[in-house]
Amino acid sequence: MNDGRIIADTNVVSYLMKGTDLGQRYKRHLAGKIVGIVFVTVAEMHYGAEKNSWGEKRRLQLEEHLKNFVVLPYNNEIAKVYARVVVERERAGRSISWPDAWIAATALWHRIPLVSHDGDFVGISGLELVREN
Repeated sequence: MNDGRIIADTNVVSYLMKGTDLGQRYKRHLAGKIVGIVFVTVAEMHYGAEKNSWGEKRRLQLEEHLKNFVVLPYNNEIAKVYARVVVERERAGRSISWPDAWIAATALWHRIPLVSHDGDFVGISGLELVREN
């Protein structure tokens, strides 16, 4: 179901913040939509800031950037979908990182398309994936 909502994966959020050409290409998929991000994306963005020793100014820019998105929280039903996604990938012989599994599970549970440049989401049952080539 696509009712004007979309979920942006961490890589898309990062591309947009950096203002890269790839970020500009993904912007068209987000235009006019309510753009959500999964709680784990917030953690991944802060992890990147910490790992790269960002200063106060850049961290404030990150906080401002994250305000452009609706943060979708965890719930018990999403946890059940998470388990299904991980097991499905294991049985298919394809691994998935725990952050990507949470992002996929959240998109599936909410029935919202996911925009991502990450090929790890390809082939997840029921996931509507929007990608640039």
